Amino acid sequence: MPPESPAGLLRALFDAAVAAAQPALSLAAFLPEAPRGRTVVIGAGKAATTMAQALDAAWPAALSGVVVTRHGQRQPCRRIEVLEAAHPVPDAHSVAAAARMLDAVRGLGADDLVICLISGGGSSLLVQPAAGLTLADKQAINRALLASGADIAAMNCVRKHLSAIKGGRLAAACAPARVVTLAISDVPGDEPAVIASGPTVADATSCTDALAILDRYRIALPPAVRAALEAGELETPKPDDPCFARCEYHLIATPMRSLEAAAAVARAAGVTPLILGDALEGEAAEVAKVHAGIARSIAQHGRPLAAPCVLLSGGETTVTVRGRGRGGRNVEFLLALAVALDGHPRVHALAADTDGVDGAEDIAGALCDPTTLARARALGIDPKASLADNDGHGFFGALGDALVTGPTDTNVNDFRAILVR
Repeated sequence: MPPESPAGLLRALFDAAVAAAQPALSLAAFLPEAPRGRTVVIGAGKAATTMAQALDAAWPAALSGVVVTRHGQRQPCRRIEVLEAAHPVPDAHSVAAAARMLDAVRGLGADDLVICLISGGGSSLLVQPAAGLTLADKQAINRALLASGADIAAMNCVRKHLSAIKGGRLAAACAPARVVTLAISDVPGDEPAVIASGPTVADATSCTDALAILDRYRIALPPAVRAALEAGELETPKPDDPCFARCEYHLIATPMRSLEAAAAVARAAGVTPLILGDALEGEAAEVAKVHAGIARSIAQHGRPLAAPCVLLSGGETTVTVRGRGRGGRNVEFLLALAVALDGHPRVHALAADTDGVDGAEDIAGALCDPTTLARARALGIDPKASLADNDGHGFFGALGDALVTGPTDTNVNDFRAILVR
């Protein structure tokens, strides 16, 4: 894809967004001073490897520790052990990683420092089931949440109350040591308590909130666990808990900073950017219809801005799974966008996850252009039927329009760019 082509420009915008979220660029500026005692590093997420490497390179004193990332993304780190576990549904490695981290911080004193490296995906990678729950229970609940259409805040509220490490419990395990959390945000609003289910952050939600979410989406629980939630026995540490007295939290990369980096590339190419927001949520197909309407308005009326321009947005859409396709919220968005645009001759688009994995596929997302629907029909593929079957990956894969980047080792959530020429 040459950079002067629409597809080439869209890919350059995506690459700029991903590059802006790399820990090597930003982590060192947030490091605290070395303590009188030990420095222990722990962490979880899709960016765990690159965050650990950046910390290892910048830290001037002794340190040790362990972090966990997604299977297939481990890279060597000189002084910090890197483990692997499953995402988006946890596995036995997720449980083992949680146990290792709790062991690493056990027995620390007031002169010690814990640096916690958190990024998107940590909820699945760091798992210690609450009393009465098995790993199989957690896996079943996680799968049901992922298919339910619940947003990330709702999913993580449930995860926190069914965990012995999330929702601030990891901070409690570190006390009385000082805890400095360095995080890359992958959630709308950059809320620390939601990122990776906030293992070092006080939780304002309640067991009652978790139960309401489970009931709303008709997700079953073992009877003993439901009873424990109803009795408030699985409550998370709250903001006034003394365990948070020596905790601090810094965001080293966010979706908005990545969108701003993409906007700068667009301006340099002579294309006016408009950032619609970094926290867009809702059903992917419905969000796509809104984006399509804005693109059509620009093409027809020059409002809210004149072409050539590019609409940029981030956040995390959801998909209520009704079909049997291969899924992916970004390709669901893009397929719905293509259907809504119906081959509009002036609109090209890209939608992808900045971690390089859209859903459970090792595919970041895809691109579409004015010929997308016609090319699909020429292959005997019905775009609306593919959308109804939640088969965005199958649709764009058949056209050769899938965007495959491999793991990007960071994660600032969804990235969407719609170019109107």
